[in-house]
Amino acid sequence: MTQPPTPWHQKIVGGFRRTSDKLGENLTGLFTKATLDRETLDGIEEALIASDLGPATAARIRNRLADERYEKGIDEQGVRAVMANEIARILAPVAKPLEIEAFPRPQVILVIGVNGSGKTTTIAKLAHLLQEQDYSVMLVAGDTFRAAAIGQLKVWAERIGVPIISGKEGGDAAGLVYEGVKQGTATGIDVLIVDTAGRLQNKAGLMDELSKIRRVLGRLNPAAPHDVVLVLDATTGQNGLNQIEVFRETAGVTGLVMTKLDGTARGGLLVAAAEKFGLPVHAIGIGEGVDDLRPFDAEEVARAIAGVSE
Repeated sequence: MTQPPTPWHQKIVGGFRRTSDKLGENLTGLFTKATLDRETLDGIEEALIASDLGPATAARIRNRLADERYEKGIDEQGVRAVMANEIARILAPVAKPLEIEAFPRPQVILVIGVNGSGKTTTIAKLAHLLQEQDYSVMLVAGDTFRAAAIGQLKVWAERIGVPIISGKEGGDAAGLVYEGVKQGTATGIDVLIVDTAGRLQNKAGLMDELSKIRRVLGRLNPAAPHDVVLVLDATTGQNGLNQIEVFRETAGVTGLVMTKLDGTARGGLLVAAAEKFGLPVHAIGIGEGVDDLRPFDAEEVARAIAGVSE
């Protein structure tokens, strides 16, 4: 007998459990005094930084706790409640699903990210999510430096039932994008999702390739690409912030998708990225299934990270 799918809310809570558990470990032993003095506040701030929430968020929560002046002290659950509230404030402005509103169609979405971030799988999940919203989708296998990436995306395209433009390893990515836009325009496709090579170690090569793709797109649709989405692997922790910095500079990132949040105690990266960069976070990935990429509710995720029950 097939098990029914797990509700998304339960996946959110389960996905961030390692993060909230790590936070609990870091907070252990800090609430032995009657009042919330400077030493305790310092300890709480350090615990939050150690939980990958980032120094800015940690300082923000510390200041909130200090401002409230808890004369009778505060326990761990009280700190978690304050934390959930502050995290929700940070995440609310960036929790923005992708809007498909380009005219003329198709809306072109370039997807970038380092190898191993889950980029190719995320493209398939994003395509599936848009299909559920009744948009027609076409894929372009533009990561021509890796035969495995081309093959993987072709398998996913067949599995979810979307057309794909692909070529051989080492082929011209810009030429594939050109063909994709031509076919997408001719057939009335709503969204064209383009995989790109994740060569962070070679910024010059990445910039050259993306510039070529942009020039080709400009001949067919001057507004394209409409979105440049960076896929971030949450298990990289604070290194993910460096990736945002580099890709924003080299590729003009307009939004983020964060993956593998269920496989790490570093879910605080989501908060740190929102606090530091303020880029839209279009969706988060929790799980391996094709349905496991979804837009998120800021308050729900904040409570899960902080380990606050309903």
